[in-house]
This record gives sequence, C-alpha cells and structure tokens, in this order.
Amino acid sequence: MIDIEGVVEEIIFRNEQNGYTVLELSTQGLVVTAVGYMPYVNIGERIKIEGEWVEHPDYGEQIRVLNYETLAPTTLEGIEKFLSSGLIPGIGPVTARKIVKKFGVDSLNIIETAPERLKEIKGLSDEKIKRICEAYEMQKGIKEVMVFLQGYGISTTMAIKIYKEYGNNAIEIIKQNPYRLADDIFGIGFKTADKIAENLGVDPHSLYRISSGTRYVLMQYAANGHTYVPKELLKKEAASLLEVSEEEVEDSFVLLVQNEKIHIETFEDNTVGIYYIPYYIAELHTAERLFNMTLMENEDLGLDVQKEIRNFEKETGILLAENQKLAVEEAVKNSVVVITGGPGTGKTTIINCIIRIFEKAGKKVALAAPTGRAAKRITEATGKEAKTIHRLLEYTYSEEEGKGFNKNEKDPLKYDVIIVDEASMVDILLMNALLKALPIGAKLILVGDADQLPSVGAGNVLRDIIDSGIVKVIRLKEIFRQQKQSLIVVNAHKINNGEYPTYNDKNSDFFFINANTQEDILKTILELVTNRLPKAYGFHPINDIQVLTPMRKGIIGVHNLNLELQKALNPHDKTKAEKIMKEFVFRVGDKVMQIKNNYKIKWKKGEEEGEGVFNGDIGIIQSIDEELQELTVYFDDEKFVTYDFSDLDELNLSYAITVHKSQGSEFPVVIMPITYGPPMLLTRNLLYTAVTRAKKLVILVGQEKYLKFMIDNNRISKRYSGLLSRLKKALLYVN
Repeated sequence: MIDIEGVVEEIIFRNEQNGYTVLELSTQGLVVTAVGYMPYVNIGERIKIEGEWVEHPDYGEQIRVLNYETLAPTTLEGIEKFLSSGLIPGIGPVTARKIVKKFGVDSLNIIETAPERLKEIKGLSDEKIKRICEAYEMQKGIKEVMVFLQGYGISTTMAIKIYKEYGNNAIEIIKQNPYRLADDIFGIGFKTADKIAENLGVDPHSLYRISSGTRYVLMQYAANGHTYVPKELLKKEAASLLEVSEEEVEDSFVLLVQNEKIHIETFEDNTVGIYYIPYYIAELHTAERLFNMTLMENEDLGLDVQKEIRNFEKETGILLAENQKLAVEEAVKNSVVVITGGPGTGKTTIINCIIRIFEKAGKKVALAAPTGRAAKRITEATGKEAKTIHRLLEYTYSEEEGKGFNKNEKDPLKYDVIIVDEASMVDILLMNALLKALPIGAKLILVGDADQLPSVGAGNVLRDIIDSGIVKVIRLKEIFRQQKQSLIVVNAHKINNGEYPTYNDKNSDFFFINANTQEDILKTILELVTNRLPKAYGFHPINDIQVLTPMRKGIIGVHNLNLELQKALNPHDKTKAEKIMKEFVFRVGDKVMQIKNNYKIKWKKGEEEGEGVFNGDIGIIQSIDEELQELTVYFDDEKFVTYDFSDLDELNLSYAITVHKSQGSEFPVVIMPITYGPPMLLTRNLLYTAVTRAKKLVILVGQEKYLKFMIDNNRISKRYSGLLSRLKKALLYVN
C-alpha cells in the first residue's frame, strides 16, 4: 500500500456515469498514472491518494486508487492551474493568472472570504466578480453533494443539476425525501432515487416508498400521453417496479388520496381510473369551461357576415367554398368552434377571413399556436403576429412561486377572440391554462388537423372535443384547385383515406427512392441532403431540409442519422468551438432541438425577455464559451437562449428528428426512411403526419412493401383520457 500527494495534471478518461477516472498526477518531479473511482477530482487540484502499484498490459505501471482526499492547492502554480481548470465558470487562464499574480497563495481565501478585493484587479467588472464568487460557492456545494451521493453513479453534471435545483439545502432535501430526485432532476430515474433511499434506511415495504413509486409510474404514463391509468394496470406496473405485492400498492392509494396526490374515479363501464391530481383538475376544468361556453348567448357583431365574406373575396381574389363560408359563419355565431382539415383545404384562408371580420367589428383578436415554429408560420401566412400559447398567457417562473401563467382567471386576457392554430398539439394542461385565461364572453376558435398524431403531452384534447359533439365542428375535405397540383397535398389525403400515393412524376413534389438495405437508405439520405437537393433545387441542407424518422435506434434511427448528418454538414473544424458530450459533440452551427420543457431558463428576443423553452423547439448553436461554460442557441422564433453546460442534456442534435417531435412544424423539404420496424411505429397517421410537415418536397427512401404496410396499418395507440366521457355527460345534460 502506498500514499502519494500530488497535483492533477490531466484527466485522461472519465466515465461520467460511474466516476471511474484515469488521470496523470505530478508528484515530486514525476508524473504517474492513477486509476479508480474519483468522480469529482479536477485538473489543478491537489489530492492525496492511497493505493497499490499494478501493471497494465497496454499502458504499463499505474496506481490503482483505493482511497483519496482532495487538498487545497498550496503552490502558486497549483492555485493557478486549479482556478483555470474550467471548474469555476468565469475564470479562464488569463483571469486566473491575474488573480494569482495579485493575491498569491492567498487567492482562494480572498475569493471565499473577501471577494470585494477582486475589484483591485484591473478589468474585472462587478458582474464578473459576482459570477466568479457564485461559481466558487457552487463548486464547493456540488462537491459536497457528490461526496454524499458517491456510489450511486451520480455524474458531475447531475450533481450540478441537483445543486442548482436545491441550493445549499440539497443534502437535507435528499435526506428528507430522496424520491424528489426522480421528479425534479431530468436524467435521474426512480431506481437511482430508490437506491439512495435504501441506503438512508427507508423500509422497502413502507407506505412512503410505495406511494412514491406509484406516483412515479403515474407521471411516466402522463409523459406518454395518458391523463389517467386504469387501476389494475397501475397496481401491476407499480408492484413490478417496487418488487412488492399489488395489495401493498393498493394500500398506498389511501395515503396518496389523503395527501391530494391522486384522484380515483369510476367510469360508466365500471373501470376505475387513477389520476395524478394536476391532470384530473385540468380535465375537469376543461370540460366544465367548454360546457359553460356552449351555453353562452352569442353577441351580435352588427355586421352582415355574408356581405363581409363577399368583400373578403373581392379584396383577396380568393373565392371561398361553401364549407369555408360555413366555417366563417359558425366562428362568428358560436362561442367555441373547431375547424379541422388536412393540407390544402383552406384553413389559413378561413383564419384570414375570420380575423378581418372580427377586427372590422372592433373586436380584439389574438392568434396563437403551441410551438414557436408554428406561431412563426401562421404569422407569415396571415401578416398578423402570432404568439406561442405560453407567451400569450405570459408564462413566468419564480423561485418563490414556481412555474405559472400571469394570465389566468384572476387576470384574464384582454382579447375578444382567440384563434389557436395547430390545435391537435395542445395537451390537457395547456388547454386548461388557456381556458382559465379566457375572459367571460370571449370566443375560442380551434384550428387543426385531427388526423395527425396527438399531442406530445397528456390527453387527446382536439380529438376528444370533436368526438364529443358538444361544440360546433366544421370538417374541411375539399382540396383547392391551386393545391391539387401538389402531390404532397393529394397524397396526404390519399394516405389518410388508406389509398396508395402517386409519386415520381417528372417535375412533381413527391418522390420515392428504392433502397433495399438500411445501409443503402442511409447512404441515399446523405447524398440527397449534402449534394443532390442543394444542387438540383437550391435548398439549404441545414435550414431547408429535415429528415424525419419513426425510430430512435438503429442505422436509420435518430441518433445515428444525426451523427452521420453532422459529420457531413458540420464536421470538426479548428475554427469552430465544440463541447464534447457523452454520446455526441455540439458544435457552433449545429441544428439542435430542446427535448423537454424547461420552465426556468431565460430567453431574449430583442428588448423582450422571458422564461421557458419547450419540448420540440428547434434552433442553431450560435456560440460556445468554455470559460463561462455556456452555449447559446438561436431558436426559430428568434429567441436567444443561453444554456449552462450542465443543462446540455436537454438538447439533441436535430438534423434528424422523430415524426412525433415534428408536430406543429413545417419544413420546405422532408426526407423519410421507409423500412421495417415495430408495427406500433409504422402506422398510417405517423406517415400522414410526416408527409404533411413538407411545404415543397417529400422524398421517401426505402422499400415500397413497408410503405404499403404503413398505409394499411390504421392502428391508433390508445390514450387513457376522461375528457371525452366528461364532455358527453355534459351534452346529455344539455339535451
């Protein structure tokens, strides 16, 4: 057994998941290699290790570390190396040199106990000094969290997230309720939290543990689109996760009901559903508000609507079909109306006509959409600014009150008419928030395509509203003359009706390229994106072309497609900053997507500022700052968002995305691989959704037999939602 003290010169390798580290240690003029579990050791730190010499067959002599402790650096060189290691955002090599030159061996003590003295260094602003001190304090807190959680595979990135979420109270909060980690920290699952709980002495059969696990299962179902879970299914899933009996799970329901975490409901068919409370409240309120809106007496606009439609036709040169006129009339007559139809059926024309009529009558009209990209598209199509629903409702986040909308029943919107485009994407929580913010007497017009995939979030809101019969629904089926020339539009309707598409006509906008293997499909897609389409049509390979795939894994899954497309479109370049992640590299110029809702993160758009970036938002990386440990993305809705490196697991490369993630977006060109895969992913409405994302060109690459399989496979995944049942009950009451 040997004891050695030294300074960490280099981290050769680190497994971020388990902390296994290979490093070079400078000690008494020698550099030795040390290997072992050292998750929170960094370059420039002075450490004392206890271990034994071993011989590696490839790398020679090294020390296998059994124990270690971190020591404060004592030499000027060690302090400078520690400060410039990247551990403290805001201090790079130049700033570190200045601090050490000024304060010498007392540098760390000055930062910790007398930070105001940093003002003595020329060029350090008050803002930068504040950031340095906060980062130094945070670094100490993170290390404490990591020491407390060592052995659970908590990476440095996760420790930073935990510290940012809970601050200096992190360890106390985890001790009180380790299961909060699974709820609050993106990337930490229930099993990790459960291991920590076990180590803290939580009884595996305690109601506390079982109720935490049951709630976790409910939240996982909500993340997959369900507002409730059938009781028997929940018991089975929770018992399996927790390795307890179904009877014990059922016993936990009593505690969860008492603590107002769940609601238990018996439906008409005597099945019992269990709701996580926020989804129950949202569903109940949505049904009540929609029902109340249908009972409201309609205000006379004082206009001849037929005459206004004729005026619109004269001014725009667009003749409305009878069904379009009906949609406009019903929107004027009813408090809430749904207008649904596929591509090319004139939904945007109807929106323009509705806006014109209401504004002529002196009414204030708001235009909204669920995503930034969808809001931007409808803004361009109407010439009227559309906002995301979150922005319209003035979403905000504060440490004291948590997330919420400034616009609600206490302070409603100041509009008479709200038009929501791409309404199929609106989930139950967002619909509830929108309805709460509608002033009494306001109209709600929902426009969308009910045949697309349902929302990413919980619920099947648009489809349930349509199927309930409680509100007026106008279905648009006629494709207009100018759109009949587009095979994208014609084929979308064919696919939706279970018919096979037409393709490969010369000068058309819909093609199928045969490729027999997944390797051939990948090769063809790369050639199309990088060479053929830019040359033949002038499309920009990053801004105009979007690859959509049903799958996440495999050769033509999202992950591999992104690696290959990045290699082809934005390869390594010494002049471009990079940030190496666990599975890929982020590089300036990369196309990226936000993959979870982040309600806290701040954005800037010109002079405007706000919080919140949402699942599915797409942007381009503008800058990567190693010293500040920040990465900035410019999103499609013209917002600049700066991410700490610890939050980068919320971003994915998005040269290729899943069809589900493409909802609400439109792209000039869509390329989609067509090959074998799980039947639940090869469905008609998934293909229909993909095709309807394209404005100018669709190219399918693969095997025709799988295209036919998708069109024939009209299987629709079941979503557990009680909204339809509630609305139908309300309709019976009215009748």
